[in-house]
Amino acid sequence: MTKLPALLILALATVTAAHAAPPLPDALKQGGFAIGCQAWTFNHFSVLEAIDKTAAAGGKVIEFFPGQKLSPEQADVKFDHNSPPEVWDKVKAKLKEKGITPVAYGVVGLSKNAAESRKVFEFAKSFGIRVLNTESVDAIDTFEPLVKEYDIKVGFHDHPKRDNDPNYKMWDPEYILSVVKDRDPRIGSCADTGHWVRSGLKPVDAIKILKGHIVSSHLKDLHAPLPSGHDVPFGTGVSDVTGILDEYKAQGFDGPVSVEYEYKMEDNLAEVKQCIDFVRAYGTKK
Repeated sequence: MTKLPALLILALATVTAAHAAPPLPDALKQGGFAIGCQAWTFNHFSVLEAIDKTAAAGGKVIEFFPGQKLSPEQADVKFDHNSPPEVWDKVKAKLKEKGITPVAYGVVGLSKNAAESRKVFEFAKSFGIRVLNTESVDAIDTFEPLVKEYDIKVGFHDHPKRDNDPNYKMWDPEYILSVVKDRDPRIGSCADTGHWVRSGLKPVDAIKILKGHIVSSHLKDLHAPLPSGHDVPFGTGVSDVTGILDEYKAQGFDGPVSVEYEYKMEDNLAEVKQCIDFVRAYGTKK
């Protein structure tokens, strides 16, 4: 067998490292996963309250979404990548107070205008966010260079299949795979497991199709596989959350995983805590 020169091995390792965002710190993981809340879970409240509730539920990380009101006192002020620095600073102060780490942002539109997309990446960089979740397939040629420049991942999110809109393909993991397989490896899938169930798919099967391309997840368990199926605490529905976590673990995906609980949204903290407790307990059994 011919041995590769040491300098060539080093060069190959450098190229590989350049295409891999830094791993999530173990301090953010519970049950083997960086598990927290998608702030949309608490969209009846402000972003500062969502941070409080994420901490109360036992999460260590949070995924923001664009346009959430800042606080009960400033309900007319919105928090997102277009907000002024003083709004960002208030959110950062609350994150520090509660010991919550922002890891993802979405679902956010990414523009084919490079300057507009750059604003989103600059926002993510300022907060230390590792993944932007989007459905902006049409802008991939614009944001792929930004993925490389900022070393920030982009995950394509799936909403449910739309029977009245055959042009909507994001629900199909085969389609997502076709979009990302030849792109920078930091571009992949934001696996929304509940929406796959609503589309008539088995999440574990979808995750296997996307093997090696999962960069983030919105984790859900539904009480029924119907389009009207609503969220329930992990392990009490039809989504096989244990099987999902098993497959994530087998693929080496450890997050970010966001609990997105879209039921009883005026008072769902207890159920969200059950979900995070489920993932924490999963890690003690494996």
